[in-house]
Amino acid sequence: MQITNSLYGTFEIESVLEELISSPSVARLGQIHQGGASYLVNPLWNVTRLEHSIGVMLFIRRFGGSLEEQIAGLLHDVSHTAFSHVVDYALELEKEDFHEQIFEKFVKSSTIPAILEKYGFSYEEILADISKWTILEQEAPELCADRIDYTLLDLYRHEKISLIEVNQFLDSLVVLNGQVYLTDIAVAEWFVEQYYAEVIDYFYDPLNVYSHEILAEAMRLALKQNTITVTDFQLTDAELLEKLKQNSDAMAKIQLLWSNVCLEENNLDYTFHHKKKTRLINPSVLLDGKLIPAADISEKVQQMNLKARKKSESGFYLKVIEKKSI
Repeated sequence: MQITNSLYGTFEIESVLEELISSPSVARLGQIHQGGASYLVNPLWNVTRLEHSIGVMLFIRRFGGSLEEQIAGLLHDVSHTAFSHVVDYALELEKEDFHEQIFEKFVKSSTIPAILEKYGFSYEEILADISKWTILEQEAPELCADRIDYTLLDLYRHEKISLIEVNQFLDSLVVLNGQVYLTDIAVAEWFVEQYYAEVIDYFYDPLNVYSHEILAEAMRLALKQNTITVTDFQLTDAELLEKLKQNSDAMAKIQLLWSNVCLEENNLDYTFHHKKKTRLINPSVLLDGKLIPAADISEKVQQMNLKARKKSESGFYLKVIEKKSI
């Protein structure tokens, strides 16, 4: 099977990857939006978990990762819930990790173990400890396939960066001892700037925050009134939305997404205080054979990190002003 990705190019992939992509559990990710509720208020914010998962898989492939690591990359988000992290806000989980809590159970109840066994792989060996796949996952503030792909994919689709810039960035990456590093400090500064455009400007965009808060409230109401259960979070976005609409209180909340409102950041007089887990980046740069954190050699990175940390720790204070019809 040949597969083409807008960021990483065209690849011929093995049958095991093709069958996994076609399996119900992975295909379901094509109906789950990575930005949670954001696509409901902005059609440009429409990246799916499947696009991201395939992107991570192909990034790992492009940079020499094993077939097993490519499988892990494809499956790392397979248990993600409908509307992604909105569920974490509905359940008030500060670590935003509900999909990780259910990962093992979700995989075991799917066709994934049988598919892997068919091709001579063990799902336990590949998925029991995702952290061993070092191109796929690294603790912040370093780079990894997951962190890189969701940043590049979102910003490219949101028309914030060009394919030329993406390729310049990818050409500056190197894998050393199974880990991804940059070889150019200017490119490191560029990526840090783009990363914070993602996690600060996009994640904390007033309309984005508003959509997440409203949908999370609708979910909490429906859970409290037993219209939905936690198991329903394993549905697709559209399926869960239809169930929420069966609850009049939840539906009243959802209709607010399309109401005539004005949104502004206001730390003193606010409707919602929205706080996400802290995401900071300080990629190491390979210079003269030595790995040096970008912030150690770039004042620009230092300043961006300070600003991002302050924003992450304080969160976003959103004031909702209803506009009256004339």
